[in-house]
Amino acid sequence: MAAESTRAHVPRTQLLAGSAGGVVAAAMVLAVGQLVSVLITPLSSPLLVVGNTIIDLTPPAVREAIISNFGSNDKLILFSSIGVGIFIFGLLAGRLEGRRPIGTTLFALLGLGVAAAALVRPGAGIGYVVPTVAGVVAGIATLRLLTRYSRSQPSTSPTLGESRRDFVKFFAIATAAAAAAFAAGKIITDKILSVAADRARFLVPTPLRPAKPVVPAVTLDVPGITPFVTANRDFYRVDTALTIPAVAEADWELRIHGMVDRQLVLNFADLRRREAVERIITLTCVSNPIGGNLLGTARWTGYLIRDLLAEAGVQKSADMVLSSSSDGFSAGTPVEVLTDDRDALLAVAMNGEPLPIEHGYPARLIVPGLYGYVSATKWVIDLEVTRFDRANGYWTTRGWSAKAPIKTAARVDVPASFATVDSGAVVIAGLAWAQTRGITKVEVQVDGSDWRVAELAGSYSNDTWRQWRITWDLGPGNHTVRARATDSTGATQTEQRAEPMPDGATGWPSRVFTAR
Repeated sequence: MAAESTRAHVPRTQLLAGSAGGVVAAAMVLAVGQLVSVLITPLSSPLLVVGNTIIDLTPPAVREAIISNFGSNDKLILFSSIGVGIFIFGLLAGRLEGRRPIGTTLFALLGLGVAAAALVRPGAGIGYVVPTVAGVVAGIATLRLLTRYSRSQPSTSPTLGESRRDFVKFFAIATAAAAAAFAAGKIITDKILSVAADRARFLVPTPLRPAKPVVPAVTLDVPGITPFVTANRDFYRVDTALTIPAVAEADWELRIHGMVDRQLVLNFADLRRREAVERIITLTCVSNPIGGNLLGTARWTGYLIRDLLAEAGVQKSADMVLSSSSDGFSAGTPVEVLTDDRDALLAVAMNGEPLPIEHGYPARLIVPGLYGYVSATKWVIDLEVTRFDRANGYWTTRGWSAKAPIKTAARVDVPASFATVDSGAVVIAGLAWAQTRGITKVEVQVDGSDWRVAELAGSYSNDTWRQWRITWDLGPGNHTVRARATDSTGATQTEQRAEPMPDGATGWPSRVFTAR
């Protein structure tokens, strides 16, 4: 009976050992791939290739739902999901690997898929597949080695206990090797830290034309209302970069080419010989849902894009500038909005500091009046003057509109959603925006009553949001407040609800709270 019990226990132990070996082998794929990508480009890392491919293939409705629910944590959710998927894959491959190399075949198929995805990444060359190939080879070798020792029998090993000890030994070695490879990937982190040090040394240019001061009249004294200027740490971030590009000031260049009379290649020494300006501008993400917080206002310092394009000499038939970032993202912006009087900027500073790395250091685009996906390219290194019928930006190839002016909108900040407030005179307040047009009126409705006109704070400029407030006498109970804004053209925010895709959400924001 004891012998039978031992024989029954061995297969289960072997399966568990095989599954554990598969997980370590899968980790080895990522670790070695990460290590080798340091020698090529961080964007060729299998982890980033998979992540970027998932982003590209995610249906817009799903992507918008993720951003709406998780905001800037969307990448954490993505990487966590990939980690869970790799763990399950490793378990399955390790469990299936045996005399028949089923697990090995799964690893090879995975490698082919990731390599194919790497080859179609923006700017990819044949070198993009090297980290994946190296990782898969290391993973398969690890899987085969661990499987050999996990399934050793007394006939091939002096004792069953010895075979188990061999498995534990090689399992520990493989785990340590994977961890070491991940640690070696710290080079990427070191590079980012190096750029952080570079940023600390960056000299913010003194604008010859500073922004006009923010006077008290543009701010309402309402606890809980969004500040007029958004602190850098609080500014929203939505982009396609899974790893933040690390570009030092000395390595940065901006190429302006295409349908121009003269190609320009500018570095920071060239920029610093030009006149810097400063503007306060509100940016809005097209993914911002009704009443959402994917927008912010900052003081931007930089150089007028219209001046740079004038130096290059834009040809008359050109109608679009395709801006590209160092991580392969691109955006198509109408030439007219880059050359009119709205002061589109090549920004190098934010609220008096060098651009935060995650917000585009050392240079990015800021274009008032357009959603960011067609205008606000971070880590920008290339401006190609072209035409809309010849080129497309990253998101326009995925079904989003080619031209995306920001829509007139309002948001309720106070009271907070589902808050409990004292009955009586209840202060309701929030923001409204219609960049380049400006806000002239905000109306508020409570519990389906008649609309009332709210008090507006002073208008700083047509390129910034505007605070508003109203006091409403309310009795105890649950209440629903809605708001709508009107811009300087006389257009009032529509009640018709629409999702962000393809050119921005519409509808009236609402908020529910309780008076006691």
